[in-house]
Amino acid sequence: MKIYKFLSLLFVAITLLTVSSCSNNDDEEVLDTTPGNLQLKFENGFNNLGDIVLNQTTQTSVNGQKHQFSTLKYVISNITLIDENGGEFKYHYNDPDNGAFIVDQAEAVAGINYINLKEIPKNNYKKVRIGLGISQSAYLLGQSGQGIFWQKAKTAGMAWSWAAGYIFTKLEGKYGTSSATTEFMNHCGNMGNTSANNTPDLYREITLDFPTTARVSKEITPSVHILADLNQYLSGQTSLTLDNSNDMAMGSNQHLVNVTNNISKMFKVDHVHND
Repeated sequence: MKIYKFLSLLFVAITLLTVSSCSNNDDEEVLDTTPGNLQLKFENGFNNLGDIVLNQTTQTSVNGQKHQFSTLKYVISNITLIDENGGEFKYHYNDPDNGAFIVDQAEAVAGINYINLKEIPKNNYKKVRIGLGISQSAYLLGQSGQGIFWQKAKTAGMAWSWAAGYIFTKLEGKYGTSSATTEFMNHCGNMGNTSANNTPDLYREITLDFPTTARVSKEITPSVHILADLNQYLSGQTSLTLDNSNDMAMGSNQHLVNVTNNISKMFKVDHVHND
């Protein structure tokens, strides 16, 4: 009888220990909020097909004009990840030194430009919002508040003088009717303090839905593949034709406002890898 009672108590003790251990493991798993990483992959193309080869890939606009790019660059900043419940994580918001990036087709690897985001809170994300250009709030921090990125922008040819500020989008190449032979240069960007200078603000924020959830954790680094359809440049919401009145435009005149509004519609998330 004593042996039976002893075995019974031993069994109860083992059972409680096992349950406690499982409970502790579950608690650790639930409470594990270790941040992870996330990668944005930008692929520039026409009609969301393939990557653009500078000085080679030629597109025909809706107005029948042929064009190709020799330079294709744009600034991405103020990246915001939006989770399943609508909560937002802002990645170095209005902090260009840490949260602004230059997408340059000349530096694409197999057609892809990579932006690697670190220390992302563990969560399931359903959307991303990106800034095209640099916001006025960030610019008005002054040159000392963004010295690292300002130097990167100058080196990349994505800046005017400090008083004028950044070039948000740089499009250069050739255009024509039967073939692309005439040079063009469209540099879109704010001209300093837009309120004080009474000039258009060309900074745009674009929200993109994910076709599948990006599950960020310490084990999983999602890769979000974003396609940029540069056909929107001349064939977007406002169909544009290049001519000698706008083919060498810089700043924020009405043609470049139209260009900016067009290309702000060029992004879409093609797919998400959770690897």
